[in-house]
Amino acid sequence: MHMGMNGFGMIFPVLAYLVVIGIPAAVVIGKAGYSRAWVILAFIPIVNLIALWVFAFAKWPAVQRQLT
Repeated sequence: MHMGMNGFGMIFPVLAYLVVIGIPAAVVIGKAGYSRAWVILAFIPIVNLIALWVFAFAKWPAVQRQLT
């Protein structure tokens, strides 16, 4: 029987990806003043790149609160 990257063989890489990308992204998003639920966009191909650019150049709520 072949134990390739299928079924249970994919669980660890997927969980590792979720942890390595999801946790830091959620922390940064939270510190910027947005809901951490926006981290979901980080896992959607192409949308993640668009969201990164929009997020990078948007006015962050946390920074706006410090200025006022």
